[in-house]
Amino acid sequence: STSHATVESNASDRIKLNVGGKLFETTLSTIRSDGPDSLLYDLSNRSSNDPNPVFIDRDPEIFSVLLSLLRTNHLPSTALRFSKQELADEANFYGIDSHLRAATSPPPFSGIDASIVGTVRPASEGFPSTFTAADNGSVWIAHGGQLSSYDWNLIHSATVRTHLDEIKSICRVWPEIAAVGTSSDAGLHFYNFSGSRHVGSVHWSDPTDPRIFKARVNAITASENSVFASFDCSHRENCILEVDKAKIQIVSQLGRQSGNQAKHMVPMKLTWIQTTGVLVGSAVTGGAFGYSGYIRLWDPRSGEVVWETHEPGASGRSSRFGDSFSAIEVDVEKLLLFKLCSKSGDLAMADMRRLGDDPWVYLKEKNPSLWTDGGDGSISSVVHCYKEQVFVGRGGELEVWSRVQEVIECESERERESDGEGVYRRNFVDKREDSGKGVIKKIEGGGDRLFISREDVEGIEVWESSHSAGAISVL
Repeated sequence: STSHATVESNASDRIKLNVGGKLFETTLSTIRSDGPDSLLYDLSNRSSNDPNPVFIDRDPEIFSVLLSLLRTNHLPSTALRFSKQELADEANFYGIDSHLRAATSPPPFSGIDASIVGTVRPASEGFPSTFTAADNGSVWIAHGGQLSSYDWNLIHSATVRTHLDEIKSICRVWPEIAAVGTSSDAGLHFYNFSGSRHVGSVHWSDPTDPRIFKARVNAITASENSVFASFDCSHRENCILEVDKAKIQIVSQLGRQSGNQAKHMVPMKLTWIQTTGVLVGSAVTGGAFGYSGYIRLWDPRSGEVVWETHEPGASGRSSRFGDSFSAIEVDVEKLLLFKLCSKSGDLAMADMRRLGDDPWVYLKEKNPSLWTDGGDGSISSVVHCYKEQVFVGRGGELEVWSRVQEVIECESERERESDGEGVYRRNFVDKREDSGKGVIKKIEGGGDRLFISREDVEGIEVWESSHSAGAISVL
């Protein structure tokens, strides 16, 4: 009869599993929900004539959590009994790690709604000298002469001991390969996490110039095929080398300069802009007489400078003459340059598609309670762009400028001044107790997280936006 056939098909849609001696029953659609590559999918294809449940010699308590995850796409509260490592290991075993990642990844990152959810601390020498974050939310931390890698779940995956005393700059060249440099040892060095080994080095040399000796790396960035690194020597000679990523060989040299002036300093920050094929370099120095520095854009194909400005004394003196920048940042997605003014503390923006003599729009502070009476020239400041937000660290404080509207084109100076109003809105991200933790040294976003390091503070802070609806964070 038809009713008998229905019972039959329902029974065949179910599967019994014996995990570590505990019996589970679920549907085939649940167990196969992570796709044909998972171990559970394979097991579900076993002959239905076998009356015995499939036996899996694993922990039944964790399996119960993961089965709940497959059923609902959420982790149950019982997940809190286990560490992130335990859950990740079991999810990997069953081949359902993408499910776990979707459930435990933070919500879309909004700076206004962010707070510290934890700290990543390398086991030894916990003071990070630098770090870099990736799109998937993983992070590589340099501490002393070591590099530690943490995956998307912020679980430690590898540590590489390098031959350097302390790493000052780091760049992710391939998913497993880091390019590093330092101000105390010569050369640009490549290390592979998967084999914990040194895979190559590049040195700047010039047989015709004895001043090019033991050149050190100051900044690194990477394009699809190349790595760009700025080198300088103790004689103040400096340049940028373009290195072939696959061969680890020098392709070209650009921006060679020498001298003691601020506008001839080695670039301390490099950013590659994929969409336009332009390299942005900047340097800032602060001293008793205030700040000075430059921003320069190169086309690596021709080696030519396509735009530059240096402060103080740039061409096209603006109404802000004398208020030199103390920090520079590039929004690679939106093609915007940002600078933080050292005296007023104001944030200014320039559209990289329309760079002229004085392209800056000064963002207005419309919230009177956040108005500052000018920046303190001695305060260390950092600017970082992430997901159309601009994060500014002043001393120990963290603020976010969130985009409100698109910038409209304008011609006159007066229009430009007023144009800064209402484009971005500023808020403080941190609570008062956060800002007392130490001076912010570096800010970097990755995978809906913001990572922050502070002077003389162990580890890297992890900031995430809050989950509404009371979901469980296992961090």
